[in-house]
Amino acid sequence: MLSSLTGSPAGTRARKLITHERVLLAIKTALAAAIAWWIALRVPGVAAQYPYYAPLGAVACMYPTVAGSARQGLQTLIGLTVGFALAFPIILIGDVSVVSVAIVVGVGVLAAGLPKLGAGRDWIPIASLFVLLVGGDSPEEYSFGYLIQMLVGVVVGLSVNMLVFPPLHLDGALRGLRNFRELLAQQLSDMAAALGESWPPEHEEWAERESSMSNLGQEVRSAVQLADSSRRGNPRRLRHKRDLSADYQRLQAMERIAFHVQDMTEVLAGVIWHTPESTPLPPALVDPLRDAIVRTAEALNAWDPDGPIMTEAEAAVERLMQEIASGAAAEQRIQATAALGMDLRRILLTVRAESTSPYEEAVPDSEQSQS
Repeated sequence: MLSSLTGSPAGTRARKLITHERVLLAIKTALAAAIAWWIALRVPGVAAQYPYYAPLGAVACMYPTVAGSARQGLQTLIGLTVGFALAFPIILIGDVSVVSVAIVVGVGVLAAGLPKLGAGRDWIPIASLFVLLVGGDSPEEYSFGYLIQMLVGVVVGLSVNMLVFPPLHLDGALRGLRNFRELLAQQLSDMAAALGESWPPEHEEWAERESSMSNLGQEVRSAVQLADSSRRGNPRRLRHKRDLSADYQRLQAMERIAFHVQDMTEVLAGVIWHTPESTPLPPALVDPLRDAIVRTAEALNAWDPDGPIMTEAEAAVERLMQEIASGAAAEQRIQATAALGMDLRRILLTVRAESTSPYEEAVPDSEQSQS
């Protein structure tokens, strides 16, 4: 079972994730916890009684990006403060009992529903419960010591995350955009191949690929957002500059193209398997349609708005549209072919709207090597 998993594409991705990002995060978290513990043992005053909360704070704030680590650490401290504040009125009312435990946890869970608390929401009932059960006769000192040591841990964790190989996830965004483009181009190529086969075609994987396109689009958007987040507060961004606004524009363009490719998939699958009689493809239009789809796939793969491949694709689509509008084709039922032609035209218009040449070349090699 293990060998089969690691030999699969999913297993390869899992090994890559564990080998790089997860191992680095684990090492940095372990280092931050150790440093936090060392500092916590030397914190003066009442906080010295609770050194074990410092490494907990370091672990709580660690996140794959510097900005995420800062946000998570701040939210944790806010959640603790809210939890402490909620516990004190209940402590003043009476001693620890079944009722007081139930009340403090219930109120803490209600408060955790407040908006914008993020990771801090989980700490509210925990902090309230700890103050009630562990604070003893000095809940104020316990709360203060707890908060100070957690603050020590958060500061250490954030510092380690910022200074020790802070990751830039630029390559993941670039790779995701490339994979998304290649999948869309492959989908067009497979549909063109289906037009050249005897119907119904033997290969029908392309007809079931709509969910794959949607899922990959969502993954790529997450990758671009992660790359954007990883730059915030990251000192390495000064050396590895990248225009992520251009990545967002390219992603939006590919999402529009994916919409049209999905529409073409539905139309062509319907023509072949579902309603071939009501929405036929006129035989005279099959070859021009296949040529237009092939050329559009090539243009999408090249992603060069001003290149010769783009010009050839636009010419092929216009020839198709002229055939559709011609007298010979007008006598036949051409609704499906016209819909496919309009989708191809819109795909090329979207590519044409991109003002840069192939976007891989716009990224320095030094950036492409960053993870």
